[in-house]
Amino acid sequence: MKNNGGGSMLAQPLQRPSAGRAAALLGLLVLGAVVALAGSLIQSGMFPGGLLLALAGAVGLFLGGARATSSRGGAVAPAVGWTVTVILLTASRPEGDFLFGAGGGSYLFLLGGMALAVICATLGGGWQPGGDGVRLGK
Repeated sequence: MKNNGGGSMLAQPLQRPSAGRAAALLGLLVLGAVVALAGSLIQSGMFPGGLLLALAGAVGLFLGGARATSSRGGAVAPAVGWTVTVILLTASRPEGDFLFGAGGGSYLFLLGGMALAVICATLGGGWQPGGDGVRLGK
């Protein structure tokens, strides 16, 4: 968002994201759901290594999305897709089927992944621009 000299950037009116940015965020949302599904299958299969691998994949997606879009929205979109998918997978069906067992690993995956999503969404857009002219004194 550009500051048109009319004061703080927070005082500027909101603008719709471009079509490309909206498509990228939607793609990251779907990718977050795919990573959640894959992580839910692997986290219990190879405990504890599978749990760490599933959480590392989620963190990589969250930070990679933030880096690719140069904004926190790039971390929030896959985090939302991941969280919604994991919560939907924890619900048992009327037939009695479920994907997550009632074990410590499942709770660590659910709660640890949510905590990591919040951390990555909070810290995701904090990179400084590169180049020679980034410092005011130069």
